[in-house]
This record gives sequence, structure tokens and C-alpha cells, in this order.
Amino acid sequence: MIKNIVLDMGNVLMDYNPKIPLDLFFESDEDKALILKELFNGPEWIKGDLGEIKNEERYYGVSTRVPKRLHDQLKQCVDGWTVCMKPINEAKEFVQYVKDKGYKIYVLSNACNAFYEYFPRFHQLNYFDGIVVSSDIHMVKPDLKIYQYFLDKYDLSANECLFVDDRKENIEAALQLGMHGHVFKNDFDQVKTIYGL
Repeated sequence: MIKNIVLDMGNVLMDYNPKIPLDLFFESDEDKALILKELFNGPEWIKGDLGEIKNEERYYGVSTRVPKRLHDQLKQCVDGWTVCMKPINEAKEFVQYVKDKGYKIYVLSNACNAFYEYFPRFHQLNYFDGIVVSSDIHMVKPDLKIYQYFLDKYDLSANECLFVDDRKENIEAALQLGMHGHVFKNDFDQVKTIYGL
């Protein structure tokens, strides 16, 4: 029986959309494509999520791979990319709905240290029964160790947890540990219906 709803943050609770900061800080499509590749899909992004570097430190590695003419804009983008992190439609309503139904609610997210700056736009941290952020513990999804850490930290049974994440590989990892899992496609009503919430 499901007792705990475990939610990813990016693209489940908050809209992680690099296009927004790219459009804000860069003009040409060529420059946007380069920064998307080197910043948002580059090695420093994972290092930030692993807590090996702080968000602002991503600039130094990425700057070695992009033209000097873009360095000022790159710095602005590194410091300001969180402009895109806004609550997803119906996310707050869903979280309140399951809370009112008596479920415990948790967040399990790959995120850098900036999480604690932008996540309060969604809700106060103490609203949730627990939060695990990858950069705090130097593990990222879909590594099975982060799921086990989460379950152990809050003394939860895997088969009593429903994990909702937008990435299939993250759900597959949760299933391996015996959790229920739903690949989220902006379908909160489906989540309620399928799992009888």
C-alpha cells in the first residue's frame, strides 16, 4: 500500500527549462546552442549536482571551452539560470491534495547548492516530510545508492513509496529497489487515477 509520495523537483514540481535563460542572456542561435552544450549538458553540470563544485564555480570550467567574447554573458547565465525555476501548473495543488489525503510527501532531486535559493519559490522546505538533494550527499539519480540513502534516512519501506520523476532511467532505478514509479508527463490527474490517490 502506498503511504509516501516521493517527488522529483525539476520538471515535476518546478519548470527546469534552459531555453529561458539562454534566450535571456544570449542572442544568436549558435551561441545558445554552444552554451546549452557546454553549460547545461557539460561536465560541470553533473559536478554541481554531485556537490563537487558550487553553482557559481561552473563558470570556470565552461569558460575554457567557449569564446572569450561570451564570458560576461556566460557568467550572467551561470549566476542567473534559475530564473526559469518556477512552479509547474497544478504542482502545488497536487502536493496539497496528497498531503490532505494523509500521504507523507518527500522530494528526491538531483540539484546543486542553488536548490535552497530557488526551491522556496515552490514551497517552504518544512512543508515536506523530508528532502534529499544530491549535492548534499554526493550521489545522483539514477545511482541506486541515492534511493537507498533516501529510504534509510527516513526509515521508509520501498513498496510503500511512489516515486514520480520525468526521467525514465530514474524511475527504472527506483523500481529495482521495489518502489512504485511513474514517469511524469505533466499528468497529475493520471498519477491520482493510476495509483488510487
